[in-house]
Amino acid sequence: MLDPHHAVKRAELESSPVKTPGFLKALTIGAAAALALTSCSAAGAAGNGTPDTSQAGRLSVVVTTTQLADFTAQIGGDDIELTSLLTPGASAHHFDPTPRDLLSLGHADVLVINGAGLDEFVDAAIEASGFAGTVIDASAGIDLATAREITAEGGEDQHAAEGHGHEGEEHAEEHGHAHDSHPSTGSGVGSEGSAGEAVHEAGDDHDHDHGDLNPHLWTSPRMAQGMVTEIAEGLAAKDRVHGGAYLERASAYNEQLGALDEWILAQYARVPAEARVLVTGHDSLRYYLHDYDIAFAGSLLPSFEDNAEPSAAEIDALVAAIKQRGVKAIFVESSLSPKLAQTVAREAGVTVVDAESLYADSLGPKGSGAETYISATAHNTRVILEAWGAAVDPLPSQLEGQ
Repeated sequence: MLDPHHAVKRAELESSPVKTPGFLKALTIGAAAALALTSCSAAGAAGNGTPDTSQAGRLSVVVTTTQLADFTAQIGGDDIELTSLLTPGASAHHFDPTPRDLLSLGHADVLVINGAGLDEFVDAAIEASGFAGTVIDASAGIDLATAREITAEGGEDQHAAEGHGHEGEEHAEEHGHAHDSHPSTGSGVGSEGSAGEAVHEAGDDHDHDHGDLNPHLWTSPRMAQGMVTEIAEGLAAKDRVHGGAYLERASAYNEQLGALDEWILAQYARVPAEARVLVTGHDSLRYYLHDYDIAFAGSLLPSFEDNAEPSAAEIDALVAAIKQRGVKAIFVESSLSPKLAQTVAREAGVTVVDAESLYADSLGPKGSGAETYISATAHNTRVILEAWGAAVDPLPSQLEGQ
């Protein structure tokens, strides 16, 4: 297997982010030519120019987001070599892969994506890096039709809370421009069922059927369970030697996610229904809110993405909704600046929770107490409940340290 850390003027390659598919392709062709001088024997071990995972003993797996990195680490254990394209604090909504990312991707056996339109940046990277492995679309483990219904329900809730008709509003289209998932069909190698449909070889045609689908699927622990199962089945199909271990670890981790879900339910049950109303930086917690019966009064940014721009009319409507619904605080995600939230909060007469941000688009860095999916989700739950003045129970013993 090619060593992704092999030095071929690495410092020069890592110096700048990649901006365009054309540049990606040109850069990668040059990098591949240089690498060929030192790695041809390793690549040829498999007999077809691909990494020889049977000799290396471990799959080389690249994932797009920090949440997927945690899921995949839980499933893969010591049987995989894991690389995450996104680092803590980074957002997939405006991510540019670096040359180092492309080199890692080009050497990978498996790429795990979120799907649901979140990580479409990886399409150009696949082409430019020469990646020829297997793609696992974690969103294929979820009923996306139900996810669309939840997305639509949340939009109606916000619309009703704001109490305005958006007549002539120039940003109206931004409320529904999220993308559908990557394909769930292709020349997949895998077991029957969802994994066999979701796993496909790089180079298959991608079906970009855009629709009203919020891509933040992982924010629901219940949906996270489906993503974990999909990843495990995909890895097991690719690496049958360790397939049983992947599935066993996934089952154990899904039990922990079930315990997390039960703990969160019990915490919010103490809060009166009329008080369970949330305002966030962008529309990032839709599925979490749905699971725990929390109303969505609106977000500062009028989009699923965290780089949208609100109009003056939208800000005025949000301030009115905050006052009307008795919202106690505005919560800012870790990937966003708190400045707009502070402005809206002053107008609405509420507080801003930004010292302890919510971790939605990304897990937290070391020392944040939100380095893993379970710790980040528990952190978000505590921050919201404490801002509402509610008591919070300790985590179940099986989740401590997770």
